Amino acid sequence: MQTHLSTDPGAPLARRNPVAKLAAALIPSVVLLVSVDPVSSGLLLTAWLISVPSWGVGWPGLVRRLWPLGLAVVMVTLGNAVFTARKGGATMLEAGPLLITTESLATGATAGLRVAAIALPGVLAVLTIDPVDLADSLVRHLRVPARFAYGSLAAFRLAPLLAAEWEVLGRARRARGLGGDRNPLRALAVLGGRLFALLVGAVRRGTHLAVAMDARGFAASAHRTSARRPEFGRADAALLAASALLTAVAVTAALATGAWSPVLS
Repeated sequence: MQTHLSTDPGAPLARRNPVAKLAAALIPSVVLLVSVDPVSSGLLLTAWLISVPSWGVGWPGLVRRLWPLGLAVVMVTLGNAVFTARKGGATMLEAGPLLITTESLATGATAGLRVAAIALPGVLAVLTIDPVDLADSLVRHLRVPARFAYGSLAAFRLAPLLAAEWEVLGRARRARGLGGDRNPLRALAVLGGRLFALLVGAVRRGTHLAVAMDARGFAASAHRTSARRPEFGRADAALLAASALLTAVAVTAALATGAWSPVLS
């Protein structure tokens, strides 16, 4: 099955600076952590959904990638609807200790809407950011140490290798009769050995990679030059301003309608 999500790097928002995209996604998310109300969450979520084509992400691929988020939203909604203390309104479902009313369902829906509004901007930003561009931008614009930024990039690049090595270890152990599927204690012991083998391989590969990067000057403390020089232009500043303005409008609407409900109040 094809799991790669194709994006259009030439889309208006996809070609923005990685730091600008992450900051634009962070602004509304931080504000939504302050309040639990349907107005600000609904307005921000609607705006981000409308902006999806501008990120160069296709709807079918995005839906396939967002199913874990959708599942989380459903679980948060149901969990808050069942366990909230707000049980006013008409009764929708009553089965023993389980009681769901219109007020409790609205509370759960508000919590789920808030989770979706917080997560979606970050998902869109991450899906359209190239890891190499992100490392370059962090070093150039946020003055992140090059050793940390490019070391993290190298670790990120090695993650698929760890997943593949995990599968190889599993097949090798099953070929030697070390499946241990039916005995829980045996399965736990085999899992521990498999994890230890993966850890040893990861440490060995990481050591070799660290030596190779140091040999190429990544450990130098002097100023470094870069073949790629990402710029932070007016369009990137406009993206940040638009995100801040949209967040301010959503908060103002929540305050005007009386829906604003601070978490710490």
